[in-house]
Amino acid sequence: MLLLLSAFFSGTETALMSLNRYRLRHKARNGHRGARLAEKLLARPDRLIGLILFGNNLVNFSAAALVSVVSLRLGGTPAVAIGTFIFTVIVLIFAEVMPKTWAALYPETLAFPASYLYYPLMKVAYPIVWLINLVANSLLSIFGVTSKGGADQKLSIEELRTLVEESRSILPQKRQKMLMGILELEKYTVDDIMVPQKDIIAVDLSGAWENVLKQIRGSHFTRLPVYRDSLDNNVLGILHMKRLVQSGSIDKLHPEDIEGLLDQPYFVPEGTPLNSQLVQFQRTHQRTALVVDEYGDIQGLVTLEDLLEEIVGEFTSEPVTTESEVTPDATGKGYIVDASANIREINRMMNWKIPTDGPKTINGLILEQLEKIPETGTGLMLDAYPIEILETSESAIKTVRVIPET
Repeated sequence: MLLLLSAFFSGTETALMSLNRYRLRHKARNGHRGARLAEKLLARPDRLIGLILFGNNLVNFSAAALVSVVSLRLGGTPAVAIGTFIFTVIVLIFAEVMPKTWAALYPETLAFPASYLYYPLMKVAYPIVWLINLVANSLLSIFGVTSKGGADQKLSIEELRTLVEESRSILPQKRQKMLMGILELEKYTVDDIMVPQKDIIAVDLSGAWENVLKQIRGSHFTRLPVYRDSLDNNVLGILHMKRLVQSGSIDKLHPEDIEGLLDQPYFVPEGTPLNSQLVQFQRTHQRTALVVDEYGDIQGLVTLEDLLEEIVGEFTSEPVTTESEVTPDATGKGYIVDASANIREINRMMNWKIPTDGPKTINGLILEQLEKIPETGTGLMLDAYPIEILETSESAIKTVRVIPET
């Protein structure tokens, strides 16, 4: 009987301490009574451990004393030594190793039923447990350890990533990628996904009105920045195409009508983390932002759709140009790449691993490495990727040939 009690105390100690705290909290919130009791007990682990060890030691010492008395009566002092050895082996196997192993493998099976016993037992034995903890905690305080200074139960971002990566067997691949996309947002900034300033399609109201109307009618975008004379110095606002259509016939509009339909331009500083920008889009009810540097010059444009695509992948009806930026070459072994293409987009589409921790474009990465505008035909290595310069201008590289890793 004492051996069974010892096994119970040993096993339940391991089971309760091995419980997954997040699974435990989930079950408790869903009304599982055993989980609720276990959660209450684990709120003060020092008291729970004190109770279990008090019971376990009481049982073990009682059993050891009983073995000593019986052995002494049966065979004297030699029998006591033999009995103690045999008893130690039995306790080690049947009251320690076996129950603890079982409890570690199936903690909930043992922990939840045991909580029904420990919870009232804690109230009954509280004076003894309190005294034990008072002495133990006083001694621990000498080393700077307090019962209220337990391990932080919050998961870090890296721990969450690990959990998501290990959930492949229970999560569909698409959902797993979405979760990873959310966790990856903090790694990147608006600079990584913005449309560069030179590629922004915007409406200049200072131009010929016929050209303005032609540009608006031919636009495939739902929102267009509108400026006068200079995009850097005189942004008037953002034109929502749906609002424009609802206003009546486009041909009957005048410049002042366009200005009356504009939303206020929304500016964000370069270097803003994507997770922060997502929150800002939500708070300000904005969908389009102009990225500016420390001098107020516009560096690019970022949209809510661009940001959400980092999580769920391509999903909008906006024209996608990435595929036209990469085409197979005549040999079939390499690819012709537009050097102004965003490296992260190219990596994602082609499953390449060109470095992304520096410049955002192929052109910028090559110029950083060579520190000059190279001549046509120049070859170099970007990480493990052989690159050949195919076309350049006075200020930039136009196209390159990339031979991916094999």
